[in-house]
Amino acid sequence: MDCVLFQMSRKALAAAGLALAALLPGGCGPASVDPGPQGPALARSYDEQKSGRAPAVTTNWVALFGSRELTGLARQALEGNFDIDAAATRIAEADAQMMIAGAALYPQLNASGGASRSRSPGTLRSENPPFRASYGQRFDLGLTATYALDFWGRNKALAQAGKLSAAATRYDYETVAITTLAGLSNAYFQLLVAQDRVRLARQNIALADRILSAIRARVEAGTANALDVAQQESIVANLRASVPGLEQQLMQQRNILAVLAGRTPESTRVKGGQLRAVKLPRVRAGLPSQLLLRRPDIAAAEARLAAAGANIAAARAAFYPSFNLTADTSLESIALKNLLRPEALAASIAASALQPIFTGYTLEAQLEANKARWNQLLAAYRKSIVDALADVENALIAVRKSAEQETLRTRVVAAAQRAISITQERLREGTVDVVTLLNTQQTLFNAQDALTQARFQRLQAIVSLFQALGGGFDRQGDGSPAEFAERISRAPGGVAPAPAVIPAAAAPAGGP
Repeated sequence: MDCVLFQMSRKALAAAGLALAALLPGGCGPASVDPGPQGPALARSYDEQKSGRAPAVTTNWVALFGSRELTGLARQALEGNFDIDAAATRIAEADAQMMIAGAALYPQLNASGGASRSRSPGTLRSENPPFRASYGQRFDLGLTATYALDFWGRNKALAQAGKLSAAATRYDYETVAITTLAGLSNAYFQLLVAQDRVRLARQNIALADRILSAIRARVEAGTANALDVAQQESIVANLRASVPGLEQQLMQQRNILAVLAGRTPESTRVKGGQLRAVKLPRVRAGLPSQLLLRRPDIAAAEARLAAAGANIAAARAAFYPSFNLTADTSLESIALKNLLRPEALAASIAASALQPIFTGYTLEAQLEANKARWNQLLAAYRKSIVDALADVENALIAVRKSAEQETLRTRVVAAAQRAISITQERLREGTVDVVTLLNTQQTLFNAQDALTQARFQRLQAIVSLFQALGGGFDRQGDGSPAEFAERISRAPGGVAPAPAVIPAAAAPAGGP
């Protein structure tokens, strides 16, 4: 009996199919909705990044530093970093929200089935008992389809807003990935700094020990005193005391790198090396401004602005009548054996329209809220472009000035090394006082440490430039900022294009 209940005759299925086909509009498709700006960022179509997948972020710019270990850590970070993994999970969530937003574009189909049995009292009779009960039963199988005609394009606009929001989430993922790679690179260079400082401290300890031995020899010769020895011993002791702190920094940087790579500290081995062994990528002059348009944070701001424009179109469409088609087909019988007979078929088709007249100003408030949201996102978008320009300019300045600083610091170290060599020789000859010796040592130690920091700052500036350009020099843009800004004016409720690079803020024009 259960099997019979879930079967339908060919005639019943044909009738249900005809009823569903009647719901689809023949000559009045959804109205076209302008989704807003379609700049170079959105030109990387959503269809190219399949649902549930994160966009590809390469480590090409990290490899330019010439460190295989750093490049390997960068690959591990893309695969295992927890922030990147969370950003990828947000993509899946955004895709699901996009599907929810687009569901209204399709017919809704529901099947139903039921069986009932009822008992009701009969008429009063003389025989016992006084009431004779009557029984009834009913069996039915049904198929109901509904479709909302998107005559004004409201559902299409909402679906477009969901699609653009999902695209913005993908660009957020790229931002997180690039930021993580930049942090990983800086942490690796900081590790090399710590290794260099430990190495220099040990070299300076050896140098200070040799000078201490020379001073003791002068004490024995009567050309120095116990104070001279004590002062040099103090320098040696200070150098030795600095080593544990530097080694602590070194071990902690290894742990930081492990976390950024998504691994436990005990399972990660980082060899490191020397900071001067890292290659310095060449920064070409005249970087094209359209590279800024490939920054994922600008792309995300653009996508959210376009989504807000689509929401304005949807809010406007809510003022107009809504049309719905409903089709229902069912099989009904009081006997289960007759349920699948053609005579049991019942079908109906209905159309309805709803025109909002007074909603307590809800629709007006929703439209104004969406306009305000659009203006907020426009300001955020304009700010992201200005921030990007400032980031690149600041990074270029830092690259140039840090290079100059490293050159000057290199000269200081060379001069300090010549001075310490001359001082050691004169110390052996007994023609230099200890105060001059102590000052010369301190100058060398400080100069070497400053050179290491200058080298690190230069590498850090290059990393910042890579990050400011959205991941490297070779990414090609698709238009100038002025053209990109002009496209914003074509968003629903957009503003007229301004002569400046960034469009002037204004409330979206138009109304319901």
